[in-house]
Amino acid sequence: MPINTTRWDSAEHLKTEEDIQLYLEACLEEAEDDPALIIHALGVVARAKNMSQLSRDTGLSREGLYKALSPDGNPTFSTIAKVTKALGFKLTIQPTP
Repeated sequence: MPINTTRWDSAEHLKTEEDIQLYLEACLEEAEDDPALIIHALGVVARAKNMSQLSRDTGLSREGLYKALSPDGNPTFSTIAKVTKALGFKLTIQPTP
C-alpha cells in the first residue's frame, strides 16, 4: 500500500516576524559548520517575505537572488549582508560559550 505524502514548504508557515526570527535562530544553531543550511534558511525566509520585494530592497535581481540562495548557490558575503539587512535583521558576532 503506497504512502501518500504532501510537499512541506517551511516558507508557508512563517507568518509573523517572530516566526521568522525563531526559524532563523533555530537554523543558525543547527547549522554549526554547514553554511548551506544558513543559505537555505535565508532563501526560505526570502520566499516567505516576497522575493520580488527583497529584490527591490537589495538592488539584486530576483533571478540572481533565487540562484544565490538555491542549494547550488554560492552567495558572496555582500549578498548575504544585503539579504539579511533587507529582511530586517542584523548580522552580529558573539563569543562562543
